[in-house]
Amino acid sequence: MKVARSFLNMANSVLNAGLILLMLSVMLYSAYALWDNNRIYAEAVNIQSEMLALKPIPETGDDNALPSFQELLSINSDVCAWIEINNTKIDFPVLQGETNLSYINRNFYGDFALAGSIFLDARNMRDFSDSFSLLYGHHMDKGNMFGDLDLFLDKDFFEQNRGGTLLLPNGARKLEIFAIMQVAASEDKIFEPQEYTEESIGSLLDFAEKNSIYFDSTVISKAADQNTGFHILGLSTCSAEFTDARTVVLAVMQPIPAI
Repeated sequence: MKVARSFLNMANSVLNAGLILLMLSVMLYSAYALWDNNRIYAEAVNIQSEMLALKPIPETGDDNALPSFQELLSINSDVCAWIEINNTKIDFPVLQGETNLSYINRNFYGDFALAGSIFLDARNMRDFSDSFSLLYGHHMDKGNMFGDLDLFLDKDFFEQNRGGTLLLPNGARKLEIFAIMQVAASEDKIFEPQEYTEESIGSLLDFAEKNSIYFDSTVISKAADQNTGFHILGLSTCSAEFTDARTVVLAVMQPIPAI
C-alpha cells in the first residue's frame, strides 16, 4: 500500500509539473503572438508614414517642391498608382509585380513583410485602362492596409462615405463606391478581372447587384449619363465570414479634369 501510495503521489507530482509547464508554454506563446502581431502592425504603420511623405500631389502649377511619382518610381519602379479612400486609413501606393505573389508579403521597398503591400492584379493593365481593375491588400487589425474595407459593411457608413481618389502618373481618377460584397476567393466573376471588356462589363454589374450586401445603382446610372466613359475598380481583402471568404468593394473610376 505504501509503495502504491508513494507511486501515486509521484505520478501526481509529475502530472502537476507537466500541467504547470503546459500553462507556462501557453502563456509564453500567447505573449509572443501578441508581441509579434504588434510588431507587424507597427512595421506596417512605419512604412505607411514613410510613404505618405512621398505621396504624389496632382499638378496644380509649377511648384516643383511637391512630391511626384518620379520620387516613388526612383525607389521602386513597380509603383503604378496611389489609392486613397475617404474617411478610412486606406492611403497607400499601389504596386504591380510579375505575379500576384510578388507583393503579397513584400513591402514597398521589396523587403519581406507579412503585411505586404497594396497591389494591382498582375493580369491588369498598369494604367488602369481595363474595364475592371482589381486591387488586393491584407486585412489587418486597427484598419491598416485593407482592414478598413470592413467599415463599408455598416449601412450608415456605406451610405455616407463613397468617395476616393486614384492617383496615376498621367492624371487622377475620381472613385465613387457603389457596392460591397463577400464572395469566395474562387469566384471567377470577381477574380478574373482581365476577362472583362467594355461590352461584357455589364455582367459584372449584374453579378454585383445580385450578390452585394449593399448596392447603389444610381452611382452607375450617374456615371453612364455623364458619357465620359467609366471603368470599375475592385478592392479585395480577406474575411472571416466563411472559409476562404473575401470582402470586395467596387467603385466607379472616372477621369478628373486637369486644373
